[in-house]
Amino acid sequence: MVLSKARKQSVMLMIGSALLWSIAGALIKLLPWNPFIISGFRSLLAAGVMFLYIRHAGNKIRVNRYSILSCLTLCGLMFSFVAANKLTTAANAIVLEYSAPAFIVVFSALIFKQRFHPADVLAVAGTMFGIALFFLDRLTAGGLLGSCIALFSGVLMALNFIVSARADTDTRMSGILFAHLATAVIGAPVIFFDPPVFSAQSLTAILILGIFQLGVPYVLYGLALKNCPPLACSLIGTLEPLLNPIWVYLFYGEAPGRYALFGGALVLISITGWCVWRDRYVAAHSGI
Repeated sequence: MVLSKARKQSVMLMIGSALLWSIAGALIKLLPWNPFIISGFRSLLAAGVMFLYIRHAGNKIRVNRYSILSCLTLCGLMFSFVAANKLTTAANAIVLEYSAPAFIVVFSALIFKQRFHPADVLAVAGTMFGIALFFLDRLTAGGLLGSCIALFSGVLMALNFIVSARADTDTRMSGILFAHLATAVIGAPVIFFDPPVFSAQSLTAILILGIFQLGVPYVLYGLALKNCPPLACSLIGTLEPLLNPIWVYLFYGEAPGRYALFGGALVLISITGWCVWRDRYVAAHSGI
């Protein structure tokens, strides 16, 4: 099957988005700042990028229950992800967050009474077993707390996906903008209580985090969704948890533990396999 020019462009945009998302761990590790301050200023810069995109795209600002719920879940997600990266390895933080699809299956069954398919159960079981392996590594108290926070970020991501799926484009973009603004309002003022050490390296890192790691990728992701198939987006998105620990190892020298590597591989295989199966299952039962 030959991809159209528009679809090829969307796939490239999605690849660019995943690549930029993947540099988060390395930059957060290099920043010797309080997690709240990092989250606050990162989102302040990202909010500026998102606002410019919304104005350019002609989206309207919507305040409704979906944009508010999206704001709350995404705001919590951004704080928890940064905190997890400070307390545990980048591999633990990103892969445990990437467990979100398993929680989506569980929440969809509990909240919306959707029936489980055996493949759903298998994917959830594989993901949960992979998560359990993370906690078999020799973790310090801080590392254990970091892994728990990272797992909580996966729960928040799942809830955010569920909310966003029921919102229109204007509401979805508004929720993202509100989340960045809320994160900035909560996190940035911590600078007065825990003043960070400013340096050329730290200022460069926070600028890259806010503009290129968080702001621009969301714009690319929004553009990619127009023509990039959901399965392609899901599979391309796996570049983030795969590359994130690699960048951290290359620039920070941090390596995940043996059990974390096995657990991460199991989570990625379970989630990716489930995404492929689900796409084919939906296509087969919808006559596509």
